[in-house]
Amino acid sequence: MHTRFVADHPVSAIGLGGMPMSIEGRPDAERSVATIHAALDAGVTLIDTADAYHLHADEVGHNEELIAGALRTWGGDASSVLVATKGGHLRPGDGSWTIDGRPEHLRAAAQASARRLGVEAIGLYQLHRPDPAVPYADSVGVLAELLDAGTIRLAGISNADPDQIRLAQEVLGGRLASVQNQYSPAFRSSQPELDLCAEMGVAFLPWSPLGGIARAGDLGSRFAPFAAVAQAHGVSPQQVALAWELAQADVVVPIPGASRPASVQDSVRAADLLLSPEELVHLDEA
Repeated sequence: MHTRFVADHPVSAIGLGGMPMSIEGRPDAERSVATIHAALDAGVTLIDTADAYHLHADEVGHNEELIAGALRTWGGDASSVLVATKGGHLRPGDGSWTIDGRPEHLRAAAQASARRLGVEAIGLYQLHRPDPAVPYADSVGVLAELLDAGTIRLAGISNADPDQIRLAQEVLGGRLASVQNQYSPAFRSSQPELDLCAEMGVAFLPWSPLGGIARAGDLGSRFAPFAAVAQAHGVSPQQVALAWELAQADVVVPIPGASRPASVQDSVRAADLLLSPEELVHLDEA
């Protein structure tokens, strides 16, 4: 597996997004653990989760606990795996998503996430989404506090615009490790954020890099150029999409979600797929 970096921490060029294993339509725990183990066996060393990845109101942190359990039962050495989690998003249990970026909530949420993950310090902790009711600098300031206290090792933000990225870097004193925004063939409006991260040397972690849980399977039928390039290489359109994202900048580390071992095994092969300059131009214009 090729490696890239989140701050000074080397990670696999393709990560694993844990959300599909804990929200609506989730598989049973046995298949989820098999999926995580398949990712680890394939060389994945970045797993993304959040305390809000759950279904019912009484199971906050379901995905964090699932990942922690899978890491404990895996036969390999999990010490090099960077587990990234997030706080500031909530699921009341009725299918909706709410936001709470208050400093007091984020402090408590980080401590709770560390307990569920079974770690003294969270590898990468990210502000899940800006809260319009809270000054952004106040929310990000908690990440600085958590870094200074040793509660987290790296700090990131998610769903941020360029101004928020710059502000976060200032508030964190140059310690912003990552930005996690939506980015895929179907959603390219985060290109300015990706370009800024490349300029700043900050890892850019595309979420829903294949277009989302419900649409990933039909990526090839929706975007003919990706299907054509896939056919030329004898691979899946999904692999082409991930390889195209990797080619955008060295700071890009896609985190495709998965709930089946076969899905993650297909995704990780994108790290070895080399697209020609002509193919990349064709895909950029798709």
